[in-house]
Amino acid sequence: MDESWPDAWRDFHHGVRVGALWVGPPWEGPPAEAIAVVIDPGRAFGTGAHATTRLCLELLQDSEPESLLDVGCGSGVLSIAAAKLGFGPVGAFDIDEVALETTAANASANGVDVDILGELRPARLAVMNIALDVVEAMLPKLAVERAITSGYLERDEPRAAGWRRRERQVCDGWAADLLERV
Repeated sequence: MDESWPDAWRDFHHGVRVGALWVGPPWEGPPAEAIAVVIDPGRAFGTGAHATTRLCLELLQDSEPESLLDVGCGSGVLSIAAAKLGFGPVGAFDIDEVALETTAANASANGVDVDILGELRPARLAVMNIALDVVEAMLPKLAVERAITSGYLERDEPRAAGWRRRERQVCDGWAADLLERV
């Protein structure tokens, strides 16, 4: 048996540059001029490399920093990036306890304040990189003015009463939208 197999998965996780941000694993070093978001994926979803995450990060960088709620936080990549970009307060919510633990550990490792939440709270902006049906179900429940959503294909469009699309980004067949309440 090959004894290197426990670490072989690391060969598949590499840092990515998204605007001013670099998102990558702790075993790689970021470029000196980048805002580093170091994510140990552990057992939670989200390394930063997927097109939907990159699209959300692009839309975050185009937004004015304000209070933020990360719904379905996974590894915390979006929460941590938001905190590093000056958003605050930043709250991270997930129904998966492992995701909340992973987000807390990654936020601590990055030296940022992210509130780990057991329930939704009001914010000016929400970010959700989760399945389309979950985005559509969550939008009416959020006490936010705007939402950055992704996790779905370019051909899909979130639909929820009281919301309209303000901007759309696409990459590799995936989409992210900036939505606002009407």
